[in-house]
Amino acid sequence: MRFAAAVLRSYESRFTLEEVMLHAGPGDGEILVKIAGCGMCRTDLAVRHSAGRSPLPAVLGHEGAGIVVETGGPDTGLSAGDHVVLSFDSCGHCRSCLGAAPAYCDSFPTLNLFGGRTEHAARFTDATGSALAPRWFGQSSFAEYAMVPARNAVRVDPTLPIELLGPLGCSFLTGAGAVFHSFGVGPGDTIAVYGAGAVGLAAVMAATAAGAVTVAIDRHPERLALAERLHAIPLHAASADLPDLPDRIQQLTDGGTRYALDTTGSAQLINNALRTLRPTGHLGLVARLHTPLPLEPGTLDRGRRISHICEGDAVPGLLIPRLTRLWQDGRFPFDQLIRTYPLTDINQAERDCDAGRVVKPVLVPAGKGR
Repeated sequence: MRFAAAVLRSYESRFTLEEVMLHAGPGDGEILVKIAGCGMCRTDLAVRHSAGRSPLPAVLGHEGAGIVVETGGPDTGLSAGDHVVLSFDSCGHCRSCLGAAPAYCDSFPTLNLFGGRTEHAARFTDATGSALAPRWFGQSSFAEYAMVPARNAVRVDPTLPIELLGPLGCSFLTGAGAVFHSFGVGPGDTIAVYGAGAVGLAAVMAATAAGAVTVAIDRHPERLALAERLHAIPLHAASADLPDLPDRIQQLTDGGTRYALDTTGSAQLINNALRTLRPTGHLGLVARLHTPLPLEPGTLDRGRRISHICEGDAVPGLLIPRLTRLWQDGRFPFDQLIRTYPLTDINQAERDCDAGRVVKPVLVPAGKGR
């Protein structure tokens, strides 16, 4: 079959909308999905800085959602017409996968980032027959259709706005999962969220739903205004403000927070976050660090700890339905973070994302955007 997709041909080039080809239907354990919408994530854009490790040319996109068109057999557990949110790939049989921790799958980097799921790879080509890279995060959903391992797909209520649900499979899953699973935030807890982007604001919404007091720290006033609408205490953190930040957070939280989530990767903010934790507090990092992280003396005293959190420690099939129920109850208004773009405007969406003009771009293959 032939369909349109956004292809990235080099690490420096823009996306090009091209006709691509799938030369065979779903194999065992696979489904073909008509994409209704796909979020643009920072991880998609980080391919440009992957030092050649992520293979190109490729169709990126890993926050897809859509409708099942065809299945590879009854063992998929899905049927044509099902509405699904697509999440990250995992092997399903390593110790982590069997232990309900698929984000820590032994094969996570190769399956999701580095083209490691190579079975049937030759069937995905451009219009000239030249091979495209194996599926990005098991999806490659910057496209009208995606061939996906069924274990990556989560069935959702067909009355929900399917074109908006894709970010629940990664960025919103990560922020909310950090709050619900990694930290286990409960009523009356305090949490500081460093960085009010898609992951950070998802954490804010989840913390509010859990009954916690939340401080959101960012340098963009418009992001802080959005965090405040989502019931966080906004705190500006431009470079000039950073030395005083720990004292300000401790004043706002009656002595410090029990939890902190850093989405920035800033060494100074990470040290600030540790200093403002209460004894036995937990700091989670979601951004990948590209330089050594110097920890200042005393930051890990009194039982404080730091860990990296991948995909919110979530099992997508459990957390995604929880998030959609919270949205239906008005307690996780993720749609307020989204701006839609037609797939043809993918390069504008990337520019807006890089410039901070949008929290979460969602590309709609058949839509005009809003």
